[in-house]
Order: sequence, then structure tokens, then C-alpha cells
Amino acid sequence: MAEALAFRGVSAGYGETVVLEDINLTLAGGENVSIIGRNGVGKTTLLATAMGHTRLHKGEVLLGGMNINRMPIYARALAGLGYVPQEREIFPSLSVRENLEIGARPGYWNEARIFELFPRLSERLTNMGNQLSGGEQQMLSIARALLTNPDVLLMDEPTEGLAPVLVETLTAVLLKLRDSGLSIVLVEQNSRVALGFSERAVIMDKGRIVYDGPSAALRDDPEQLAKLVGIVEAAAPH
Repeated sequence: MAEALAFRGVSAGYGETVVLEDINLTLAGGENVSIIGRNGVGKTTLLATAMGHTRLHKGEVLLGGMNINRMPIYARALAGLGYVPQEREIFPSLSVRENLEIGARPGYWNEARIFELFPRLSERLTNMGNQLSGGEQQMLSIARALLTNPDVLLMDEPTEGLAPVLVETLTAVLLKLRDSGLSIVLVEQNSRVALGFSERAVIMDKGRIVYDGPSAALRDDPEQLAKLVGIVEAAAPH
């Protein structure tokens, strides 16, 4: 299967500061991968590097086999990269409808499919972005990215700060997206959500990949997971 996104020997960071070191990661078309690890290990920087927000010191980033190292941020979006940032970054002074329309492009994802996925948004179309709850803002951020009809969707901590009931709602949405054939890179602090989302998991530590393999192996071995990630919350019984 053709590769959707690839990092080859990538070292990147902010200014002279190197955060990522020698990252090699390939995502096949239609494949999903979850990236987990403690705060500050480089997960967000990895997505930011794909989007062109960091300084690339070494290596190359490929989208659909094409080197995008020198491609501007807006062009990466047009080339098929969708991005759901950790801060959500919806437009607070625009309505839900305006937020949805601003980057929409023709393709599989249209308003009808978005409202099937997020019925709540259809009820809030005339509300401004700053009138939405945190959960609704997250829905809007994901919906807006989907409406660009990307080939690869990058999602940074979509469940962060949400109440447990909303985490469950969003987890169900993630599973639907996974089954839609979209290539997805999910950065997720909640390892239960992450390991339930994709068959493949990547663990990062200190800017490097320390595990790239089956999610099931980590689910079945909480001690190994805790050792690699440095957290134990994922070891809840299942």
C-alpha cells in the first residue's frame, strides 16, 4: 500500500533547539497510528513538523511520496494534510456555520456527513465559536478539518480537558473515522483511548521513538506500558 505520510531521519525543533531526533515513521494509506508518551516528549512537535510549524534540522517529510520540506503551511493543507490542533483554534467571532465553511472543499466529507457525526453542531449553527462548550469546540475543530477532505488527518490530544462522558462520545467518533478509510495520526495522552483506537501504537520519549508495534501488546502488558510511557493510568482493568 502506498505511503500516506513519512518521516525519514527527521530532527526538528524550534530555532536552534532540537526536540525531535532521528524520527523514522511511515503511515500507509488508510492506516491509523496512535502516538503516546508523557508531556514534553515531542508528540505535538511531531505533528507540528508535519504541518511546517517547526524548524527542520535534518531528514525529510513526505506526503503521498512527495517531499514537503519546503512547502508552506497553507500548501500542506491544500496538498491533503488535515490538522486538529491541541488548542482547537476555532474562530471565536465566527458562527459555527462560518467556521465550517471557511476551509471546506468538495469531497467525501460534506455538511450532511458532518452532522451525522456531530448532531450537536447542526443545532448550534448560528452560535459563535466563543459560545460553545469545550466539547462542542472540539467537535467543531474536528469537523472543520474533515471538511477540507484531507488524505491524512493529524489530531493532537482531542480528548484533553473533556468530561468523561464527552471522552466516550468522542472516542465513538474516532472509531467511525478510523473505519472510514482515512489515514490518521492520533496523539493522545489517554492511553486507554489511544490503544483502543488503532492496532498500531508508537511511544515517544525524549524526542525519540522507543516503541512502534501492536497496540494489543501494550494493552496486554500494563507493566511494559507503564515502563515505556512512565504513567500507570493506562493499566486500568479491561
